Amino acid sequence: MAHVISEDCIACGTCIDECPEGAISEGDIYIIDPTICTDCGTCASVCPTEAISQG
Repeated sequence: MAHVISEDCIACGTCIDECPEGAISEGDIYIIDPTICTDCGTCASVCPTEAISQG
């Protein structure tokens, strides 16, 4: 199951740089494309607001 980003996202960009699949898109709140996400968890481990979790 893909990871998801909650409203706690501050759009800092840290997760985008870490995603090996390029599954994260920018916005007011970033979005993870579940069809691309491999559930590696790298994004969640670097999120400063802990806004990313398993969906």
